[in-house]
Amino acid sequence: MHRLFVALRPPVPVRDHLLGLMHGVEGARWQSDDQLHLTLRFIGEVDRHQASDIAAALARVTAPAFDLALSSVGTFDRRGRIDTLWAGVTPHDQVAALHARIDRACVMAGCASEHRAYLPHITLARLNRSSAPLHDFLAANAGLSSAPFPVSEFGLYESILGREGPVYHLAERYPLVPR
Repeated sequence: MHRLFVALRPPVPVRDHLLGLMHGVEGARWQSDDQLHLTLRFIGEVDRHQASDIAAALARVTAPAFDLALSSVGTFDRRGRIDTLWAGVTPHDQVAALHARIDRACVMAGCASEHRAYLPHITLARLNRSSAPLHDFLAANAGLSSAPFPVSEFGLYESILGREGPVYHLAERYPLVPR
């Protein structure tokens, strides 16, 4: 079985900027450089044949290249408990359109359609009940921003779960249509 997702990988300067922010919250499980990405579509576990079908369907996705910039920080919660700290991006419209095209391709390859609302973000840390409060981190980084960076491709990644957290391997790159 293969545990797959589709994502954008920010360029090194953007990842370095994010890594520089990742401190000051005791108990947070900060992402490593290799883990920093913007998920376009989580697929989950599929067999080798469906993985091939998904890869082929993604190769047919066409969308124009675009620019993104970091914009703010935020949190997700599950059942009222904050479990994820993230960095947002702007603008949303082009990345959301790419997400919709990728979701359609995955559905055509036999995946269930995503029904959750899509909010483009880059996960910075996973939190648990013992994590320190986030007020200071959120206040200090509320104005997070960056210069626009080009998005010219997306990738299909395999996630291998391990003791130290997931390890991501790029399986395929898919170019966007140059501007």
